[in-house]
Amino acid sequence: MSIQYDLQRVQIGGQVSMKVYDTGSIRNVVLLGHGGAGKTTVAESLCYVTHAINRLGSVDEGNTISDFDKEEKKRKFSISTSILPIEYKGEEGELKINLLDTPGYFDFVGEVEEAVSAADCAIIVVNGKSGIEPGTVKAWELCEENHLPRLFFVSNMDDDKASFRQLVLDLEKRFGKSVAPFQLPIRENEKFVGFVNVVKMAGRRFTNLNEYEACPIPDYVEKHLNIARSSLLEAVAESSEELMEKYFAGEEFTTEEIQAALRVNIKDCSIAPILMGSGTHVQGFNVLLQVIDKYFPSPKELEAIGVDASNGEHFTAHYNDAATLSARVWKTIADPFLGKYSLFKVCTGVLKPNSEIYNVNKEATEKVGKLYVLRGNTPIEVSELKSGDLGAVAKLSLTETGDSIAVRNAPILYHAPKLSIPYTYMAYSAENKADEDKLSTALQRMMEEDRTLQVKADPENRQSLLYGIGEQQLEVVSSRLKDRYNVSILLKKPKFPYRETIKKTVKVQGKYKKQSGGHGQYGDVVMEFSPSFNYDEAYCFKEEVFGGAVPKNYFPAVEKGIQESCKKGPLAGYPVVGVQAVLLDGSYHPVDSSEQAFKTAASMAFKDGFMQANPVLLEPIAHLEVIIPDSYMGDIMGDLTKRRGRILGMNALHGGKQQVEAELPMSNLYLYNTDLRSMTAGSGSFSFHFARYEQAPGDIQNIVIQEAKERETEEA
Repeated sequence: MSIQYDLQRVQIGGQVSMKVYDTGSIRNVVLLGHGGAGKTTVAESLCYVTHAINRLGSVDEGNTISDFDKEEKKRKFSISTSILPIEYKGEEGELKINLLDTPGYFDFVGEVEEAVSAADCAIIVVNGKSGIEPGTVKAWELCEENHLPRLFFVSNMDDDKASFRQLVLDLEKRFGKSVAPFQLPIRENEKFVGFVNVVKMAGRRFTNLNEYEACPIPDYVEKHLNIARSSLLEAVAESSEELMEKYFAGEEFTTEEIQAALRVNIKDCSIAPILMGSGTHVQGFNVLLQVIDKYFPSPKELEAIGVDASNGEHFTAHYNDAATLSARVWKTIADPFLGKYSLFKVCTGVLKPNSEIYNVNKEATEKVGKLYVLRGNTPIEVSELKSGDLGAVAKLSLTETGDSIAVRNAPILYHAPKLSIPYTYMAYSAENKADEDKLSTALQRMMEEDRTLQVKADPENRQSLLYGIGEQQLEVVSSRLKDRYNVSILLKKPKFPYRETIKKTVKVQGKYKKQSGGHGQYGDVVMEFSPSFNYDEAYCFKEEVFGGAVPKNYFPAVEKGIQESCKKGPLAGYPVVGVQAVLLDGSYHPVDSSEQAFKTAASMAFKDGFMQANPVLLEPIAHLEVIIPDSYMGDIMGDLTKRRGRILGMNALHGGKQQVEAELPMSNLYLYNTDLRSMTAGSGSFSFHFARYEQAPGDIQNIVIQEAKERETEEA
């Protein structure tokens, strides 16, 4: 079988441009799956068989259309989502399929979540040899959360170790009976040579790459074909009462009835078909395109949910060209070579070039120049974008990811992509001090592009912190900064926010006396320092002076001396908390005493008294929640114990998972993400928040004090 492609184009300003597609002729399809499962290869093959490209690239050679970034070529895996619009002539006319090729590694999950927010359906790519991996499960969970119709595409079927039968059983066991094989493989001499179409009950043998011809169904397939067919017919029967009656009456369904029922079931997520192919040999992609055409919904069948900003009421819009314009920005590209592009999904109306748009979030108007669709890193100009389509606008100054675009008198706010919160962080600085401003600007641009990347200032420890999903993401950021912006960044272990306090009560004198000709300086205080045990406040100040030994007008100066001393404790230079300071007595000089003198005297008393009052270091304690499959429970519990963690409880979750709650020192969570993934083969996730301060063990205290002394020596 050979499929013909009619690639119509329109001319704009003498340049070739992509045809404009109606809402019903668009499919927005996201490719999901574990890293290395073959998503980029599937995308490349689909582009190749639809003639979007004329040469098949490979990930190993670094010449695929979607992995165009230098880091992606170097590392041989996807880091950012690529948009690949392809055109396909199906049974009912020409389609535009917007493929969204996403990263598979969890450090770049923000890219995946943005793409899922723009998609209407998903292809979960599974490596036929590797089987179900953590990324497969994550992909399914994302589809469930977003109610995305989906199918499984089993790649690497040319590998003789790929067991389709076992994989189907594993998928059914993991995801339920909604999983339904639409094909069964035909193998000869250990080679993948064709497939059986379960819906049409027909054999197909590959001829030239993606093309195929009819062939008999092999005897050895019959048994499994009957099982697959029976499951499929049961699902079809359950889609309506009429078909259920026909099924129980023993009547055969027509192919048209089966296909119509499957379309309903796939759209409502009650069936997830399983297809197969080989990216290496470009096999199986005609059927994949046919299934996208026949069974995946167009935006015309769906709704966009938002809020009417004029009255705050819930708003539901059908994707409709005739309505006023509304759209949402689901991703931003801020590449110094490509430039800045805001990627839109048009929800209602038609977006046209050289027009004004109203940014509902910013309450500001911006000017749209040319309109594009991006194919990898190539912008293709279009004359307009209709409802449901994905496109790009260059050089919008105010508009950011998550913003909604509309007309001023009909302001609709759509939900921004829901992104994972970054919990991995490192301290950073410019390798060259002269590059600090340059680094700040470069990071700002990278944060426009990657919303899971965050920069936070930590003035207490005089450090800047770079947050991301994982260590690998931060490594990529470092490499991109050097390559794109010619600025080198130093990443290192951060200083943690320890605190200092005291454990016993002491009484001390602080006396400051200085004579330097003319008026001298004189301040004298007797103070008592004791623990208040209130670690939310640095100090509590009281005065119990009798007889005017220290005049009242100097009390604020004494408190000021205590306040300033608490900013940097005498033990290791960390802020002081939980101290009660009582002014008991003192003396003054009618000429030489001053506020500055009493402030200095109080500081002297504080430092002396603090070191006498059994000073200790307090460490920040985090409340941690870890979600893992049941099978890793023992490893996680053992690891948390090694990190000085206290297990607070466990909760069983659906899908064979457990939620473990624990408390442990925040310093022992440094790069925990890397270790957790290693222990759980990538399937564990975690979150944490600060809980309180607790006294650090003696050995930890000694290490922190020694590190503080070494830092002081370096800075001196």
